[in-house]
Amino acid sequence: MSAAGPEVLSAEDGGAARTALERCIGSGGVAVFPADGLYGLACDPLDPAAVIRIHQLKGRNDGKSSAVMYFSPLALRELVGGLGPRAAAALSALLPGPVTLIVANGERRYPLACREDATKLGVRLIAGPLAGAMCPIFQTSANISGKAAPSRFEEVPDSILAAVDLAIDGGELGGLPSTVVDIAAIDAGGGWEILRQGAISEGDLASRLARVGLD
Repeated sequence: MSAAGPEVLSAEDGGAARTALERCIGSGGVAVFPADGLYGLACDPLDPAAVIRIHQLKGRNDGKSSAVMYFSPLALRELVGGLGPRAAAALSALLPGPVTLIVANGERRYPLACREDATKLGVRLIAGPLAGAMCPIFQTSANISGKAAPSRFEEVPDSILAAVDLAIDGGELGGLPSTVVDIAAIDAGGGWEILRQGAISEGDLASRLARVGLD
């Protein structure tokens, strides 16, 4: 980050924001960005130094896992190829959207996001102004650990904004976190389980999954 502070862009200029995000992530930087419901912190999920920066910004080192977020179905295809048919069907039914899916991680991808349990990985795919960016990101909320996650750019803590390389202002967001759904055992005879209720209700999840033969 320069002494003048982060590069600040509006998400309304989608092309410039996507290019800046890709450049920031590719160069080992850390960004504040608008997800679908809340503002997040992003970095390269394979860059240990960048991940450490994010934990330091949040004031946490508690072993919590984080999701890997995609902005493009094409980029997500690298992961889908390693999933079983039922898990892949669940992804097609629920993503993009405000859902974090915990999937089986047989290939042990993105261990920095998994933390202690590399057999499972949290995955997101979102739409919105950054859709089409080809960089998967290590993603967590842009808040100080233990504090509320921001739904407006103005609510992102000053200490975080001052320390990142890029900040993308997406205005006011929905305000709800993603619904976290564990489907890690769905291809081994198991079902699905909500681990955190969020923007999508259990009934809506059940309806969408039933459409692809999952109950």
